Amino acid sequence: MLQGSVSVSMSIHETHVCFVCCHLAAGEKNGDELKRNRNVEEIHRRTVFGNPVHRVGVPQKIHDHERIIWLGDLNYRLNLSYERTHEKLISKQDWDGLFEKDQLKKKLGKGCTFDGWVEGAISFPPTYKYEFNSEKYVSDATKSGRRTPACMV
Repeated sequence: MLQGSVSVSMSIHETHVCFVCCHLAAGEKNGDELKRNRNVEEIHRRTVFGNPVHRVGVPQKIHDHERIIWLGDLNYRLNLSYERTHEKLISKQDWDGLFEKDQLKKKLGKGCTFDGWVEGAISFPPTYKYEFNSEKYVSDATKSGRRTPACMV
């Protein structure tokens, strides 16, 4: 699967805002989380906004903005087995228990990939692979193709 990003820089009421839409590396094998982290680092390193008139104070990099919003398929997963995720936590609607095992939450910590970033409150189940027009997960029917859900947002 291809990874990549598109970033937009703009000023809204004198506030510099950056939107980053990305697709990070997928997978739940050992090392896949590190690939996602490297994707984010590369997006930060390679994203440079042109400043044709060289105005002072115009952001050149993502971190130069006052507000940064990341969107897309980040692909961070829950650090739990499929069975534990579904049988112990989702079936009991233990969203806090799920969130404690969320790889992205750990990346919001000090010195991590998204150091200092904030994620909105999560009060709903993972939205991964529902059967059309139902609340049943597609992978619940067979063991083939089962994957632990990615992040809940």
